[in-house]
Amino acid sequence: MMISDETKICPACGRTLKYYDSVQRIVRTKFGAVKQIKVRRMHCSECKKIHRVIPTIIFPHKQYESEIINGVLEGLITSDTLGYEDYPCEMTMIRWKAQKIQLLL
Repeated sequence: MMISDETKICPACGRTLKYYDSVQRIVRTKFGAVKQIKVRRMHCSECKKIHRVIPTIIFPHKQYESEIINGVLEGLITSDTLGYEDYPCEMTMIRWKAQKIQLLL
């Protein structure tokens, strides 16, 4: 399960989470750049579940940074926008718009 940066409580059982480790995550940014970020994982000693702490620059299960996704959802980035010709593709933008409610939760 993924949680926000501010959460220190297990969403499954309500107990306190402790740092477990971190993993690398690829993020696609403006102008086709790709960078890696560290995503912390937290462990619940009660229910034994591990949760990823997702920073605000990304959405769960998405490769593109949140600024790009929000730009597409707000209509600021289209397939004609200079600098975004290659990514995200038009079908990805359509899919994001269809999932808008889920992305904003």
